[in-house]
Amino acid sequence: MLFKNVPNAFQSAGVEAVLVDQVTFPGTTIAEFLNLPFITICNALLINTEPGVPPYFTSWNYSASSLARLRNQVCNFFINKQIGRPIWDVIKKQRREWNLPIYNTLDAYFSQLAQICQLPPEYDFPRVNLADCFHYTGPFRDPSGLEPISFSEIKFPFDKLTGQPLIYASLGTLQNRNLEVFDKIACACQGLDAQLVISLGNPNHSGADVQFTGSPIVVPYAPQQQLIKKANLIITHAGMNTTLETLASGKRMIAIPITNEQPGIAARMARTGAGKMLNLKQLTTAKLRKSINRVLTEKSYQQNALKMQEAIQRAGGVIRAADIVEQAITTGKPVFR
Repeated sequence: MLFKNVPNAFQSAGVEAVLVDQVTFPGTTIAEFLNLPFITICNALLINTEPGVPPYFTSWNYSASSLARLRNQVCNFFINKQIGRPIWDVIKKQRREWNLPIYNTLDAYFSQLAQICQLPPEYDFPRVNLADCFHYTGPFRDPSGLEPISFSEIKFPFDKLTGQPLIYASLGTLQNRNLEVFDKIACACQGLDAQLVISLGNPNHSGADVQFTGSPIVVPYAPQQQLIKKANLIITHAGMNTTLETLASGKRMIAIPITNEQPGIAARMARTGAGKMLNLKQLTTAKLRKSINRVLTEKSYQQNALKMQEAIQRAGGVIRAADIVEQAITTGKPVFR
C-alpha cells in the first residue's frame, strides 16, 4: 500500500524532504526512489543493533560479558532473518522493481545524512557502533509545555487533590485494558500516606463504573504533564512518552512494561537508578508495595531522576533536532555529532 500510494502523494504535494520513522521500513525505499533527502527519526526506542546491546524489546540487563554479547547476536540474527523476513522480502522485491540497490543490513536503511533519537545519551545502554551522523537530542517536546493531547470535555478534578504526596498511575492509551493491574496498584497504595490518581487512558470510558481499592481518583483521561509535575512517583507501563515526560520532570518511577519495546525502555530506566522495573507476569500487590516504599524513601532514586532531568536538558530537545534536520536538508551533507 505504501509503495503504491505514497510516491504519487509525495509528488502531488511537492515534498522536498522526508522524515522517516525508524521502524517505517518502506520510507527509506520510497525516498530513494523519488531521490529525496531523508532523515531517520527514532520516535520509539532505537533499534540499531550491535553485539553489546540487548535487543530493543527485551528486558535484559546490559552486560559486557562474552556470553551476553553472544546472546544478543543470536537474538538479533533470529529477528532479522526469521521474524522480519516477510517484511524484508517485500521491500527487496520493490527495490528490484525500482532498480535500487539491495541492502543486506538493517543499518543500511537508516539515513546517511542524520539519524535523530529522542533519548538523552545517558539513558541508553553503552554503544560503540552508532553512525557518526547519529544524534541523541532528548525528547521531542513542545517547548510551550502544552499537553500533546487533551480533551476539553474531560475536566480533571484538581479540587480533589488533598496535598498528600501524589502517586500517578497510567498504563498508556493502547495497552491499558487490564484493570487487574490498576487494582493491584490501588491495593499496593492503600494505607500509604499518599494519594493515588489512576488514568484509564481511554477518553471513551467514563470511569464511573470502575471501583478500585482505597478509592483513588480515577479518570478516563488525565492532563498527564500537569500531574507528572505534581506527582512524587509515577507508575507506568514504560511507554516512551510517559517515561521521557517523567524523567524530564525529574520524577521517580516504577515501570511495569506490557509489550513492544516497553521492556527495553524499562530496563534502561532501571539502569539509570531513577526507578524500578517489575515483571508484569510476576506482579503481586506485595512486590509492588515494597517497590513503592523503596522508591519513595531511598534518596538515590530521586537523585538519579534529577540527574536524568539534567541530561535531558543538556541534550537540546526538539530545537536541536530541528536544527539538525534543517542543516542536513539545506546542505545535503551529513551532520556529524
